[in-house]
Amino acid sequence: MKENELYVYHLVTRKKMRLGQIISFDKKQKNTLYQFFFEREQINAKGEDFFQILQENYSNAGLALNKENADVTINYANQTIRAIREVIVEMVRLQEYPQYPSRLSCLYATKTYEDVMKWKELFESYNRKVLQIVKLQVNGNSFEGDGNLLPKEDGVPFSQKIEQAREYWQGNVENELSELLIDGKIEVVEIMDDFTTPEKSV
Repeated sequence: MKENELYVYHLVTRKKMRLGQIISFDKKQKNTLYQFFFEREQINAKGEDFFQILQENYSNAGLALNKENADVTINYANQTIRAIREVIVEMVRLQEYPQYPSRLSCLYATKTYEDVMKWKELFESYNRKVLQIVKLQVNGNSFEGDGNLLPKEDGVPFSQKIEQAREYWQGNVENELSELLIDGKIEVVEIMDDFTTPEKSV
């Protein structure tokens, strides 16, 4: 963890940022990752959740789901496995690395423009729209990890996921998918790229 002034790069995906904008992260401030994995509800048009859908549609012949119920089931499973991952990673942080920023209360950034472009490519491969790349000035704490070291979204025992989380918090060694967790006072000092502006025809 470092506590000083540094300049980093950030992908903007939800709401455009403006020059001079100040973002503050303390322990009470939750980020969009928290909102996405912990506050979203997966229900069908009848207001049924995953478990109600399973109870209603399971029979001795197996499971017969229509598209809507199958989508709710898959979305619930995807959201839940990622929420479990973040809970495990946060548990390990609180127990063993409490000085580092929380993944649930930080902004994600990279040290270099090249690294932020790797994330842009990854986001776009999942059809996640990138609005901007901005340069930030940070007065606070930071932790550099490797996103490839996070516990995987699979069915291995939780004990293995805990070990994977420990490896993540040991820091960025291989630098395959560098991510910088930042908190404190963060200011947008430059709009590097704006992908929402239509290109002018020549």
